Order: sequence, then structure tokens, then C-alpha cells
Amino acid sequence: MSMDGRTVKELEGVTLLGNQGVKYNYDYDPAVLESFVNKHPDNDYFVKFNCPEFTSLCPKTGQPDFATIYISYVPDNLLVESKSLKLYLLSFRNHGDFHEDCVNIIMKDLIKLLEPKYIEIWGKFTPRGGISIDPFCNYGKKGTKWEKVAEKRLYYHDMYPEKIDNR
Repeated sequence: MSMDGRTVKELEGVTLLGNQGVKYNYDYDPAVLESFVNKHPDNDYFVKFNCPEFTSLCPKTGQPDFATIYISYVPDNLLVESKSLKLYLLSFRNHGDFHEDCVNIIMKDLIKLLEPKYIEIWGKFTPRGGISIDPFCNYGKKGTKWEKVAEKRLYYHDMYPEKIDNR
């Protein structure tokens, strides 16, 4: 058992946390994502990540796109390790895809890794050419109450858009 009370088995497979020799990859790489055991799978709770420095490339022009990516999920048996998530999001730096594709790819990769009860990804991209694009996608585990939550959340998403003055 370690000093923080976690057993070695609970952190099995977590290799990036505390590793100072990590090499940064700027090409899309979902293999960098790591997970660890959720010690509270019987509790429904949200985990939220905000990435205000997300970048990707326009697939047509190669120009950089900048966004804040919001990731919120209700874990089941696994949690995403935050440093691996940071490195994963950084791997989009040289990836050419439209905004809508980026958020859906992120969601699908996290579903594959975690099999969460619920997850939503919201990308708030800075304007380019005078227009911003803010795609939202979500998923609720099939056959559970979270499937219905996802449906309702998508129906009522962004009914009260924020004042856009900080981009």
C-alpha cells in the first residue's frame, strides 16, 4: 500500500503520472489514454475536466483552431487518469479535423476506454472568420437511466446561451 492509501493494484496500468520523462506527441494518439479503478462505482457523481488550451488544425487550410474543451462524465468502474488525458488532448495539436469531429472522436475514445454511465463533451472554439462553432455531444449507457438523461440533456442543451464576450 502506498502513502495515500491506494494499493498497487488500483493504479495498475497508470504509467504517466509522476513520470518526468514523458515525450509529448503532437499527432493524434488515443493509445496514450490510461484509466484506473473507481473506488466508488456505486455512487453516481460527475467528474469534470476543462481544457482551455485545446488546439487542432483545420483539415482544409491547416490553420490552427483553438478551443476550450469541457469533458463531464459519470464514471462506472473506471476513471481516466488526468495526465494521460492531458497528453491525449495535446495529441490533437497536428490533427486535421473539423470541430464537430474532434469532440465526437474525444467522446468515442473515452467511451471505449471507460465505459462510463454518462459522458458529454462540449467544445467552445474561438471564432475564425467571424464565427465560432461550439459542438456538443453526449452518451448515456444503453438500458440505464443515463440513456434517458443523455437524451434529455441533448434536447435541452444550451437553451440559454452564454454571453460571448471572452473569446
